[in-house]
Amino acid sequence: MNELDLFDVVETERSPGAVFEVVQYKSLKGSDDLNVAEKVFFANQAAIHLKMVRITLDNSQVLIEPGALYFMKGDLQLESAMQGGMAKGLMRKFMTGETLFQSRIKGSGEIYLEPTFGHYLLFNIDNDALIFDKAAFYCGSGNLEVSAKMQSNVSSALFGGEGFFQTQVKGSGIVVLNSPVPVAELLMYELAKGEKLSVDGDFAFVRTASVSFQAEKSGKSLFQSVTSGEGLLQTFTGPGVIWLAPTQAVYAKLKMANGFSTLTRNQGSMGTKT
Repeated sequence: MNELDLFDVVETERSPGAVFEVVQYKSLKGSDDLNVAEKVFFANQAAIHLKMVRITLDNSQVLIEPGALYFMKGDLQLESAMQGGMAKGLMRKFMTGETLFQSRIKGSGEIYLEPTFGHYLLFNIDNDALIFDKAAFYCGSGNLEVSAKMQSNVSSALFGGEGFFQTQVKGSGIVVLNSPVPVAELLMYELAKGEKLSVDGDFAFVRTASVSFQAEKSGKSLFQSVTSGEGLLQTFTGPGVIWLAPTQAVYAKLKMANGFSTLTRNQGSMGTKT
């Protein structure tokens, strides 16, 4: 069976010397284990597809997370090194959760990364920078720089929910991130200069580096913030673009015991009697 019969291409991005694609199996055919076959049946019924990132190189190179390689064919060489040297590698490892070593594949050929039921988000950046959640980086063009980005102020580090450091990728090329939700459920907002977006939660997934971030009171005073029930909000100020994953917390609750029942009640109700 050839690739056209097995896969659908669901997303494609191109850069000089490289094509990045997200491919998914049209359906899984089952297993000789009945328990596995049952899970495969329900995955097919729910339209949950097994996906892989496929990269085609033409005398080019790509960065991938160690362990992500599944198989490759062609004139390709796999190397492992600390991008940016020991200091930057250690910073990236301990501050953002990204790996100390990164794998680099050079040459011409076709690369398949590990299959997953998860989701991928592809960006094609041109002399720009993205800031995103820890450990979200999956692979990207070989000339990109992956580093730790320190929060610009103490309030965002202590109360913003993201910690003191996030991951930054800058340069020109393709960036592939592990998305916490299906890409169709992400919301993208383009903020004008000085325009604010306030979020009650940590589901702001990725933003361009031009967007500033800090934790702010929801009300004009601390008393208003406490009595409103919202407290501190993640506040993002333009110019730039930001992507939100509003359903991320919903899926996290569904994984918990009695998680579905908590979603059937109005979480904002304060029990006021009338």
